[in-house]
Amino acid sequence: MAQAEHLEQTRQDGGESTGTVIVAAVANLGIALAKAVAGVISGSSAMLSEAAHSVADTVTELLLLTALKRSEKPADEEHPLGYGPERYIWAMLAAVATFVGGAVFSLYDGIHTLAVGEKPGDPLVSYIVLAVAFALEGFSLRTGLRQARGEAARFKAPFKLYLRNTPDTAVKAVVMEDSAALVGLVLAAGGLLGGQLTGSGVWDGLASLLIGLLLLYVAWVLGRSNAELLIGRPLPRSVREQIRAELLESEHIVAVLELTTLVQGPDEALVAAKVDFRDVSTAAEIEWACERAEQRLRAAFPAIGRVYLDPTPGPTAGSAPGSAPGLAPESTPGPVSSGDHGR
Repeated sequence: MAQAEHLEQTRQDGGESTGTVIVAAVANLGIALAKAVAGVISGSSAMLSEAAHSVADTVTELLLLTALKRSEKPADEEHPLGYGPERYIWAMLAAVATFVGGAVFSLYDGIHTLAVGEKPGDPLVSYIVLAVAFALEGFSLRTGLRQARGEAARFKAPFKLYLRNTPDTAVKAVVMEDSAALVGLVLAAGGLLGGQLTGSGVWDGLASLLIGLLLLYVAWVLGRSNAELLIGRPLPRSVREQIRAELLESEHIVAVLELTTLVQGPDEALVAAKVDFRDVSTAAEIEWACERAEQRLRAAFPAIGRVYLDPTPGPTAGSAPGSAPGLAPESTPGPVSSGDHGR
């Protein structure tokens, strides 16, 4: 029953993330076209940089949609732990798209404008497009923030801490990119206003450079977050300590010798532990102790999908029955699986 509820919660969260990404993608596509037209009409370097920014964001959202769909595939014989980590590969590509499609173009366009110069055109169309884009980006950001705050409340974590450490990189990408988009719009408007007041294209070029640097920062943060998750990120230290405490609640468990946790997705984590059981516990008691430990862990942390407990002699344990003193036993009990989805 608990596993069914967990899967249902994962499905709902995945659907909410998908909706958030779709809203952002549609908004960015329309904004990109409007910015490109306004940039051509006004001759503004910053507007063209913002158009590239929105194109990069649109490509990013498409890659994030691919990530969400691919990671939802159920575990199979070839991938017994599921496809959850695949979302981080696509999210990494999305960070690269932000870097290549947005930052590089903006930096190049800004440098070119400063070196060659440009004659500012009529900025009226650009101002209108920027105002509309600000409203659309604000709506998209509101959608992402609403989901992020809801998830932070569900995990009982401060919003900033959750956003910095969340494994749901789709929502993190939307929030960061939409926030950067709003800042970029303000920079573009500043470049247009500076050129209009001074008649110089320097302000426009500077705005384009700042937009490029902003996109570099976003690409770096998102790329680093996805790299950490691809390499393998454990659950937070406080959660690991609570897991140890929950395991030690069992009357048959003497000590947790080694604890390994692995984040596999926004609502998917694996727990593996070497556990020292009482020497007088029977095999049946150990099996039921593992089962009850799994139930307690999943009740306390619904994101835990798999639990593997390995009965291991403690450092003070004597030699195995039938073995010579100082020699390792011929065989040791294998890990007891207490949370495989295929069960």
